[in-house]
Order: sequence, then structure tokens, then C-alpha cells
Amino acid sequence: MSENILEMRNITKVFPGVKALDNVSFKVGKGNIHALVGENGAGKSTLMNVLSGIHPHGTYEGEIFYEGNECKFKGIKDSEELGIAFIHQELALNPYMTVAENIFLGNERQKNGVIDWDVTAEEAGKLMKMVGLTIPHDALVKDIMVGQQQLVEIAKAIGKQCKLLILDEPTAALNDRDSQNLLDLLVELNRTRGLSCIIISHKLHELTQICNRLTVLRDGQTIITMEKGDKEITEDNIIKHMVGRQLTNRFPERKPNVGEVVFEVKNWKVFDPLDDSRVVIDNANFNLRRGEIVGFSGLMGAGRTELAMSIFGRMYGKNIDGHIIKNGQEIVLHKVKDAIENGIAYLSENRKEAGLILISDIKGNITLSNLKKLTKNGMIDLNIEIKVANEYKDKLNIKTSSIFQKAESLSGGNQQKVCVSKCLFTDPEVLILDEPTRGIDVGAKYEIYKIINQLADEGKSIMFISSELPEILGISDRIYVMNEGRIVDEMPAKEASQEKIMTSIVQSSSGR
Repeated sequence: MSENILEMRNITKVFPGVKALDNVSFKVGKGNIHALVGENGAGKSTLMNVLSGIHPHGTYEGEIFYEGNECKFKGIKDSEELGIAFIHQELALNPYMTVAENIFLGNERQKNGVIDWDVTAEEAGKLMKMVGLTIPHDALVKDIMVGQQQLVEIAKAIGKQCKLLILDEPTAALNDRDSQNLLDLLVELNRTRGLSCIIISHKLHELTQICNRLTVLRDGQTIITMEKGDKEITEDNIIKHMVGRQLTNRFPERKPNVGEVVFEVKNWKVFDPLDDSRVVIDNANFNLRRGEIVGFSGLMGAGRTELAMSIFGRMYGKNIDGHIIKNGQEIVLHKVKDAIENGIAYLSENRKEAGLILISDIKGNITLSNLKKLTKNGMIDLNIEIKVANEYKDKLNIKTSSIFQKAESLSGGNQQKVCVSKCLFTDPEVLILDEPTRGIDVGAKYEIYKIINQLADEGKSIMFISSELPEILGISDRIYVMNEGRIVDEMPAKEASQEKIMTSIVQSSSGR
């Protein structure tokens, strides 16, 4: 085994009312790709925040040794100066700056105190080529895809002479193809540059593919560290260590009882809000039946989210045309309030920007979309609100010390559970779920799948958008395939496969 680049010894971190880390020890070999897994709230992000200096020395107990030297980081700048880079799940790029400007943000190429733009462009181009970015260096970050933004972050880290790269859920927002490209890049950087990596992810099949070591955390404690080649490095065994029990089936069994058509979208056309000459959704037609879970699959940029948001009270798009029919009657949804009042709920794929009020508590976030249900004589009944929030906290197993805890302090997966609770509290007939399990561990995913199945069994109609093909195949009754803003195929889930879905996408592209 190679020399360790990092050793964290007996790390203990306490927040008010919660011991997030309890005597955790963690080692990363030099030139290794080390996976760090665990349920939401297990302590993964907290451990990395301690390492990077986000939680500075003095706020935790224990020792950190990096390249053989004890480190007492007072902030992120201290760890970055030694070559430790942390790419968070929510990317920290400036959307209104160019790719090149973002790559060297805080690490500017200067001459006599003035930025040298020629050198900036030249060196950015070299780093972009290294990570496989083929877009112009002067493209604005807001105009590029999420997968490309991930590569910008990696180029930025390499530009800072990074030796240890920490990635928190790097493929959570990516489809299978973009995820594989990113994993291949990490392996290549590891091979050619000796880059050491720590990867936090819930996509276990990706981790078993590329990691040299894998460590499982549970309830703030180290459970086990496995080496590549160990027979027990299987997805099922990792899950057992993560959740403390055997999870034999990733998707709960369900006998669908599908009824009549409840919701229809006909001839739906949407233009880009920033460029009204560009068609984003082109003549989409689909329907949802009572008690049915309908999956929407497609590559990144296929238009699934744009379709969902444009339907839900025209949250997205310009010059929208088409018809929405619910229970046989055409409805017009000019704004979000109209959609909610017509029994439609939408769970956004972007929880931090569109799903939560981060500075508000869990209780307030869960009940925000349906305050009428809590109101008596014009006043919110706090007792009912507390009862409702606690019910959803228990139902979705939200790990928190209290429903009065701020949403911003929760782990990403627990934030997503609050968003799901908020959606369900509106008691909708039609649910539009956009990446509902993004950033959530396998145990919590199973709980959410059960809730979705239960809602379908109660007669709800569900539009289920996911970038994970196994999830689409495992949860859906029927599947629509989207590509380049069009619905290009429809198939019963029992007749679908990953190969069939990808074939539909490829053939629709070549046929245009």
C-alpha cells in the first residue's frame, strides 16, 4: 500500500444537540481514489469540512496530518495553499463570469498587479483541454451545462496545483454518459498526475468501479474501510454497512392499479425565455393515468425540467402554446398558484434555489406551500403546524435535532426530504417529481420510493423525472423518452431497458 497523503485521527465534532463525528479516523493513500460513503447525516460532509478548514482548528477534537505534517487549518485558504481542493455538491462558480475567469478566480494571472488576459486565456485553454472541455474559454458559466461546470471546477482545482481533490456528489446532477466521462477523467488524472481523490457519492456502482479504498461512516463513526480486491466490496455489502441491515431490493414491490387518463398535455411548445427564436420544447404530447408512475428519461439538456417547469404555472419559458387537460377539462395555468389550486405539485431539481428557504426552519419550509390548511380565523395554528412538521419528519426520516432547525444546516439529502415533504403537504392529485432522490442515500431512496408507490396506490398521478436509468426502470409503470426538446418514444416499463432507451435517443438524433 502506498504512503498516506492524509491521516485524520480521532476526529470529534459536536454541533448543538448533535455529535456529528465521534472519534473518526480516516486515511487516504498517496495517488489513491478513496470513496467515502454513508447515509445522509452520517458525517461525510462534516468530516471533509473539518479537513478543508471550513470547520477551523479549535472547533473539533483530533488531529490532521497531511503529507506527514500536522495541520491546524484556520480556513479554506490554509488548506488550498497546501494543495487540498474541495468541490462541493452545489458548485461555487460565478454564473456571470466566463469559464476562464472562473478557473482563475482567486488565483488570477497577474503582471505588476494587473490581470494578464492573454495569459489567462492561454492557460485556461490548456487546463480546459486537460479536462476535456471543448467550449470557448469566454463562454459565460450560466450558459453551459452542469456537467461542463463540473469540469470547470476540476480545471480550477488543477490550476491551483491541487494534490488532494475532494468531490462531494460530483455526478449527482449528471446523466449516465456525463457521469462516466467525469469518472474516466478522474482515473486519467490519477494515473497521469498522481492526483489523490476523495469522492463522496451515493452512486455505489460508480465508486466500486474507480476507487482503491472505500470507507463507510454511520452515525458519525467509522464502520469499515475496504481495499480494492476485497471480496466484500459489493454494492449489497456496502449498503449493509451503511444502513446497518441488509437491503435486498433497491425498489419496493408494487402491483400497479392504473386507471383512466387524469392529466394530458397536448401540442406543448415552449421558447427559450432569453432567446425567443429558439424552441426548447417542440410539440410535446403525453398523458398520466390515475395511480400511474410515468418516468421521463433523457440525456442532460433533453428538456425534461423545462417541460415540467413550463407546465407548472409557466415557471419557465416564453411564448408557451398548447393545452393542459385535467379530468377531461382544459385548465389554464398562468402562474404557480393556479397549478397548486388545480391539484398539481412540482418538486424542483434545484432544492437550494427553488425548493427551500434556507434561513427558515424545517417546520416553516414543510408547511409553506399550503398555509391555508393551518389557518384559523386568519392566523396560523402553531400547534397544528408543529404536528404536521413532526409527522413528515418521522415519515421521511429527516435527520435533525428538531423541526426548528434551520434548513441550511441540514445535509443535502435531508434538505431534499424537506422538499419532498413540502410537496406532499399540498395533497396534490398530480405530482411532478424532478430528480426527487438526487443526493439521497440508498436507504433514504427506498423510503421515498415507498412513499411514491403509496401515493400512486392512493390514485395520484405521478410524473417522475430522473437522470438515473436504473431508477427510471425500477420505479416507473410507463416511460417517455425525451431528446432535444421532443418526446421521441413511449414504452411500458416492463418492455423497457437501458439499451432500448438509449437507442431511441440515438436514433432520434440521427433522424433529425
